[in-house]
Amino acid sequence: NRGLWLNIASVFKRSGELEQNIEIEVSCLDKTWFIDLDGTVLKHNGFDSKEELLPGVKEFFSKNIRDNDVVIFTTARRGSLSTSTKEFLKNNDIRFDQIIFDLPGGERFVLNDNKPSGLKTAFAINLVRDEGLKNININLNKEL
Repeated sequence: NRGLWLNIASVFKRSGELEQNIEIEVSCLDKTWFIDLDGTVLKHNGFDSKEELLPGVKEFFSKNIRDNDVVIFTTARRGSLSTSTKEFLKNNDIRFDQIIFDLPGGERFVLNDNKPSGLKTAFAINLVRDEGLKNININLNKEL
């Protein structure tokens, strides 16, 4: 079965809070990244104008997002916050191709077909809110 390899290990920090460590093995094909903004990339602040980048976001983007990849942010933020949101991301060197604003606050689904080779082409990871992307490791496998 040719697919991606995903290992999510949840451990408890000293404070007793749950912390996730995520290892993902994927193909070398160009990627499309659908990433939620608030609570994942930016601190969830009720869409206040005081923005804060979460831990590990810059490192995650520089290590994993390649030039030919497409980054689409999704958010329930109002479209009226479009300019300030885009400026903050650009000022912090967070690359994106598109931001979809005004989405419902409920579940989000990504549906995709498998490649004829069996390569799985979609998956989702639910992260602990405001923990950032510091514990996610994505490894390219040339054999996938």
